[in-house]
Amino acid sequence: QVQLVESGGGLVQAGGSLRLSCVASGSIFSINTMGWYRQAPGKQREMVAVITSDGSTNYADSVKGRFAISRDNAMNMVYLQMNSLKPEDTAGYYCNGAIKARFFSNYVNYWGQGTQVIVSS
Repeated sequence: QVQLVESGGGLVQAGGSLRLSCVASGSIFSINTMGWYRQAPGKQREMVAVITSDGSTNYADSVKGRFAISRDNAMNMVYLQMNSLKPEDTAGYYCNGAIKARFFSNYVNYWGQGTQVIVSS
């Protein structure tokens, strides 16, 4: 069984910073792309940032220049450094990973339970 667990959310004032962390655990053989997604109340879940196993990244236009995604392959972790936060960044942030579990042949998309980020104006 594979699990993703996020941490690092909280309440911050506009202009502040937060760092989200996500660790993948369980019977993992390999991890391909990992990423962060967010969902605000009444809105669809959207991609924030993704990173491939070799470090290539892609960001939503709304966070370019403010957020940075990174990963530690040895520790099965992915991070999201969020700077210059705005009230519109308020959302539940979810970790995602394309993971091949041991004894399985395919990569499967796994999701964490989410961590809340609230940015006050």
